[in-house]
Amino acid sequence: MSFSADTFPIETLVAAPIRKILVIDDSALIREATKLALGEIGGWQIATAASGEEGIERAVSERFDAILLDVVMPGMDGIAVAERLHAIPALSSLPIVLLTADDRLEDDERLGRTTIVGVIAKPFKISDLSLQVTELLAWPA
Repeated sequence: MSFSADTFPIETLVAAPIRKILVIDDSALIREATKLALGEIGGWQIATAASGEEGIERAVSERFDAILLDVVMPGMDGIAVAERLHAIPALSSLPIVLLTADDRLEDDERLGRTTIVGVIAKPFKISDLSLQVTELLAWPA
């Protein structure tokens, strides 16, 4: 039996890349929910950080394809974390998706100085999170 591109497309031989995402959120519950939604359901590698400072350290020392970032955190808020990450040349184009229950973000002038590509509202549905992230980042499904 012979195979041709019509009967066995080359795309089926190439696996989609496994994405590595850093989740920065002070809530242990949210970190675990995102690990379930993006790791178990989405099939991606998930790393977490419990604070902005820890997240910046991990982003500098490891390679990630994207960051999911809580806005309201003690110490440094998520927008300040995004600004700090954007100021690091090696991370200046790393896409960031905000996770927040705050619907007043459009008034924050700092957003334009970051690589934030979108916002996902909390609470989110675990079953929908990987699709939401995929769409915001324009990754192939």
